[in-house]
Amino acid sequence: MHPGQSKTVILALALAIGLGVIVEGVDVRVEADKAFDFKPMRTWAWNTEGPGRVIMARTSTDDPEAAKKIVEPWIVDAVTTEIVKRGLQPATSTPDLIVTYYLLLTTNMTAQTMGQFLPATTAWGLPPFAPATQSLQMMNQGSLVLDLKAGSEIVWRGVAQAKISFEATDQKREALVREGIRDLLKRYPPKK
Repeated sequence: MHPGQSKTVILALALAIGLGVIVEGVDVRVEADKAFDFKPMRTWAWNTEGPGRVIMARTSTDDPEAAKKIVEPWIVDAVTTEIVKRGLQPATSTPDLIVTYYLLLTTNMTAQTMGQFLPATTAWGLPPFAPATQSLQMMNQGSLVLDLKAGSEIVWRGVAQAKISFEATDQKREALVREGIRDLLKRYPPKK
């Protein structure tokens, strides 16, 4: 890589980081068992083995337990707040629905190089040139999965996905988690 190319890469990286959006928004999807009758469901409880799990696939030094200590209180509080708004009450005995969350964290990178969309011919009248990175975007990507089980069967599953800038504060991350949970549980009970 010659000095001109390294300056281009550094400039592209600085722009991607400096102008990057903190949060690109939450994409929400919900699936439910169409044969299951949600009308008699009145109570809920967290999974007896624990509310959920954090799974990380970013670096070899990731510590899912440390991340769980940070995010689990946000998730538990947000689910507890939103699920009651949907007409479900905390169970005092055997619950109708059991709630479990899974938080999956990865890193996503996309890059575009000059000339990547041109055909492999010089018929366009352009001289051949070496590809140089023109756009580089690196973001944390997370998916929050909420499962509702009746007995041993998952009857409702919601997935909220978002991309988060590396520089996002914990307050922004918490707001994003709460937004995702709110948007997911707005879709409970499913409409037939």
